[in-house]
Amino acid sequence: MKQLLLFILLFTTCSISAQTIDPWRISTDKIDPSNYYGITVANGMIGVVSSPEPFKVKDVVLAGAYDLYGRGRVSNFLRSFNLLNSYLEIDGKRIDAKSAANMKQELDMQHASFTTTFDYADKATVTYTYYSLRHLPFTVLMDISITAKANINITGASVMEAPDALKDVQNYYNEIDRPHVTMSLLTSSAKSPTGKLLMCASNTFLFSEHHGSEPRVIHEMWDNNMHLLKFSKQLKAGETYRYSIAGSSITSAHHDDPLNEAERLTIYAKLEGRERLLQFHNKAWDELWSSRIIIEGDPATAGQDQQDINSMLYHLYSFTREGTALSPSPMGLSGLGYNGHVFWDTELWMYPALLVLKPELAKSMVEYRYQRLEAAKRNAFSKGFKGAMFPWESAETGVEETPVWALSGPFEHHITACVAIAAWNYYCVTQDKVWLKEKGYPILSATADFWASRVERNGAGKYDIKNVVAADEWAENVDNNAFTNAAAKTNLQFATEAAKLLGIAPNADWMNVANNIPVLKFPDAVTKEHASYNGEGIKQADVNLLAYPLKEVKDVATIRKDLEYYEQRVPNEGTPAMTQAVFTTLYARLGDATKAYHWFKDAFIPNLNPPFRVIAETKGGTNPYFATGAGGILQSVLMGFGGLEITPTGITQIKTVLPANWKSVTITGVGVQKKTFVNRK
Repeated sequence: MKQLLLFILLFTTCSISAQTIDPWRISTDKIDPSNYYGITVANGMIGVVSSPEPFKVKDVVLAGAYDLYGRGRVSNFLRSFNLLNSYLEIDGKRIDAKSAANMKQELDMQHASFTTTFDYADKATVTYTYYSLRHLPFTVLMDISITAKANINITGASVMEAPDALKDVQNYYNEIDRPHVTMSLLTSSAKSPTGKLLMCASNTFLFSEHHGSEPRVIHEMWDNNMHLLKFSKQLKAGETYRYSIAGSSITSAHHDDPLNEAERLTIYAKLEGRERLLQFHNKAWDELWSSRIIIEGDPATAGQDQQDINSMLYHLYSFTREGTALSPSPMGLSGLGYNGHVFWDTELWMYPALLVLKPELAKSMVEYRYQRLEAAKRNAFSKGFKGAMFPWESAETGVEETPVWALSGPFEHHITACVAIAAWNYYCVTQDKVWLKEKGYPILSATADFWASRVERNGAGKYDIKNVVAADEWAENVDNNAFTNAAAKTNLQFATEAAKLLGIAPNADWMNVANNIPVLKFPDAVTKEHASYNGEGIKQADVNLLAYPLKEVKDVATIRKDLEYYEQRVPNEGTPAMTQAVFTTLYARLGDATKAYHWFKDAFIPNLNPPFRVIAETKGGTNPYFATGAGGILQSVLMGFGGLEITPTGITQIKTVLPANWKSVTITGVGVQKKTFVNRK
């Protein structure tokens, strides 16, 4: 009887604990500045990274803004003006981390907001929330609310500070008086390190009409790099006072007149007002979340899985934007990681999940490549090849941006096939023949021409691709890499299919080349990673990508044999999260739920950093947020556990298995027709 009661107590405790996992909110009251990895609020253009310090944000990153400075003699992301840093004084004392008690921070993924709440002595409870407004690409908003516990005097300030790398900083203060509104604009501009870009930001206070007349705003210049706006107000015990800061950040990479446009955008936000800004922001996020993944299962474990999956999708949605022709780097807008460059991480790892859930976001990513097709053709020409050769690292112009010391720049050629496959898959999902003719086919044909010139024709079945860096990047300057060869074959096949679909006679040499590119085998029929491979440890998935997503290896016995061989060659440390995600997808498709779920958890649980479960690139790594890994893991849910399949006639569903603790996976808003797919036990 005691054992039964103990079981009931444990079951009840687990159930209650599980119920506390909110699928949409990640909260913490354990804020340790020495072990704190910020989480990002972004709208596909501006990324704002959280800080453990009250009224501070760690970074503001603006997509598409690059310049040459310091890091590897290549273009890099720039820190933008920190237009949300502010401070609050109560009775003349400025609040800092030491004086902020009972601090709690929370990310609301459903509507992309970040909230901090704390108590200040026995005088006030303070809450502030910031947003990177989804409907206004260059505009952010911060809401501040102070509830007085005693009669107090507050001073609120908005501080505009230029990052160290910027130069020729100019600070402006403008007061605009109109019949029904007065605006105080805090504005700054600066040149990027080489002077290539003009970077501008502006913000203003929004005061609530419920509090009567607006307080007097004072402008203070501190030094060349920093100035501020501030106001003071007396509050009575029990009174709650709210104000907001709206600001905009834009550069000459985005607009021909960024200084004036920054102020125009800020004025626009001011006159829209807080309520309308939040109304349209929330509506935009509601539309994004019409395409999502819903897990039903054991509350004790599936509840955490649901929150983690929401977090991964939240980040991919946050790092991309419709109609931009921009493409995310491995770290998205979470900081300056990987210099903000675009790699295969986009096409192979992040893109597929977005393509099936939000084709309009994926379109921006493939448009990014189309607009740099001419640069890719020049890159091929410089290496002695025909067609288009996309750079391993790409930034604004589409030229090779890999630092010279990294051999992946001149040798990691599989990126070209990844771009082409992404273009074909966009057609497959959308069935947009006009797009295929105008943009997809130019990419597919030019990349096919590259591979036809890249192979070395050494006889039937021996059109070798020599001297490459493999998808497994520990294998440098090897011959006949499995993924490179299979991806090249796939590129050539898709270019041929696209030509036929459009009524164009395909180059007959494309299929001739595709049919003669070798995929090497060991004597026991395990696929060999490259010509000189002899069982070494691998950095990341390579051979296993031939089964998914390439479908070059279709035989179930071979897929399983390759899996069992290469999963033993992934070390416990130093490998990126998406490797295990490929194992997850394949085991789910093979019907092995236990192994699939093992690799699903192994893909990201060891990579999480406190306090918001942000994913780092590797186990124990500290460089979040790793959007590449999130993209791979989401594929393992969508295409693995969910069974989605991209085919030339659209998205279909194949039979796969679910983890033991999941009852069903429901995927809503899929493709252009916004279909719902369900996989249940």
